[in-house]
Amino acid sequence: MINMIKRLACVVLAASVCSRLAYSQGCTQDNPGSCATQIAEIAKYESPEVASRRIFGIIPNYRSSLALTDYRPLTSRQKFNIATQDSLDPGAVALGAFFGGEGLLTKSNPSFGKGVPGYARYFAASYSDFVIGNYMTEAIYPTVFHQDPRYFRRATGNAWSRLGSAVGQIFWTHTDSGRMRFNFSEIMGNATSVAISNVYYPDNRNPSDAAAKFGIQIGVDVAANVLKEFSPELTRLLSRKHHETDWRK
Repeated sequence: MINMIKRLACVVLAASVCSRLAYSQGCTQDNPGSCATQIAEIAKYESPEVASRRIFGIIPNYRSSLALTDYRPLTSRQKFNIATQDSLDPGAVALGAFFGGEGLLTKSNPSFGKGVPGYARYFAASYSDFVIGNYMTEAIYPTVFHQDPRYFRRATGNAWSRLGSAVGQIFWTHTDSGRMRFNFSEIMGNATSVAISNVYYPDNRNPSDAAAKFGIQIGVDVAANVLKEFSPELTRLLSRKHHETDWRK
């Protein structure tokens, strides 16, 4: 349970950092000129046709769209393609390896054992979490409920409105017809993936553990949306700091 709380704390911290960063960039409703400049710069990193496939070069980002202009729904095949790309991306494998190592260090599932064999089980379980979650929330349930699994970046407005949009899309999403509806795909998809995970997590099968895992799944998706919303600003900030460091040298 302590390990789960730590992960959830990281999610909250990521959201807070991103919202403060966007505010520091000066893009607010009272400063539209700055927003126009920011949108132009964002276009250098992402566009509706060619989005940045990884955030910070690691986190898979195959289902982001810059805006809802000229909205076109995805076919079932496209939804499964997105889930497959997110799951097979090297970044997803790296994240599975990272969380597998964390599980081994914290001994979150003692029955997995120790050493290399134990790590292999932790890695397999962590990576399975990503794969099953991706297919449930991005392909299977979106196809069943005719919902769009993509995240639509707002890119304009003040930091809080953009943060609210990022969080809101977890619970409210677009249907294939372009209307808005409760995000059954996200909620039921994560609930299903948690239920399936009981098969390969023998030490954490009680209701409280399931509820905690479900909360973390939602929290991780919230953090992912926030990063997708603010990643262009983060990229520019890191690039600027890198150039300043090189200049000082």
